[in-house]
Amino acid sequence: MHPMRIVFFGTAELACASLEALAATPAFSLLGVVTQPDRPRGRDLRLQCSPVKASALKLGLPVLQPEKCRHSDFIQHIQSLRPDVGVVVAYGQILPPALLGIPPHGCVNVHASLLPKYRGAAPIQWAILNDESETGVTIMQIDAGLDTGPILAMEATPIRPDDNARTLHDRLARSGADLLVRTLSEQVSGRLVPRPQPEEAATYARKITKEDGRLDWNRPARELWNRVRGLAPWPGTYTHLRSDPKPMLLKVHEASVRPGPRGAAGEILAADRAGIVVGCGEGALCLTAVQREGGRRLTAAEFLAGHPLRPGQCFQNLEVSTREPAG
Repeated sequence: MHPMRIVFFGTAELACASLEALAATPAFSLLGVVTQPDRPRGRDLRLQCSPVKASALKLGLPVLQPEKCRHSDFIQHIQSLRPDVGVVVAYGQILPPALLGIPPHGCVNVHASLLPKYRGAAPIQWAILNDESETGVTIMQIDAGLDTGPILAMEATPIRPDDNARTLHDRLARSGADLLVRTLSEQVSGRLVPRPQPEEAATYARKITKEDGRLDWNRPARELWNRVRGLAPWPGTYTHLRSDPKPMLLKVHEASVRPGPRGAAGEILAADRAGIVVGCGEGALCLTAVQREGGRRLTAAEFLAGHPLRPGQCFQNLEVSTREPAG
């Protein structure tokens, strides 16, 4: 029996573990890796390739970078490769029906949530933001909708108190890769029976923006703690300290919930080596790692050594940040 012929579609770092797992499995033959075109990034706007392209080149795999995957010449090229199945992980474009219909076994997707919850662009972040106790990965058959296809396999993982979006991302990337390898052979052999997603349980995980990182001190401390965790490392969370001649922009890297202290929203209740304790709409949040705009990440103790704070000072609830957070 010949190896399963696969065309892989992926762009973001989440997809790299799946690509590497497929490449390391003799039962699969990767015909090509489709990823987004190189984009200008950074302060100097130099062209940079996607994480998947970098991984594919290291593996010696052919790379395709169509501007739009619906273009007819690209679709004809995929037809000429005669793949058995297509695999999509964090690609960033919706595959058109003409492309989905090429592989005889269809196209499958690795999605970083327990579908139908958290369809869309940012399932990992929103699972933490919404205080979920668990999430996971789903292997689904792709249809014309956005993460709406029938489920082939699913694996859950707990969201631990010490998790943030980065640690959870890395765990789900590995879990998704392992589940993908196991699922593909079963799916092609016909041993798997796809099951429809229950539409009544569907939720949507919209794309994260920088404004999502603003800490609103009127909210409960646990909600803000989840925001710090769920938006690390990007875009990060931030607040403004009242100071002259203008508010100081402060990025918050790590925090913990302090249920006991009470104070006005945004009021500094304590500031010592243990952290900067700030009153919230409910409870208090202890900031333990922060970064001033233009500075480096510091522990609370390191920050306070250069920028003493006292109880009674306040962080501001600025509705709109006109400047980007530090970092």
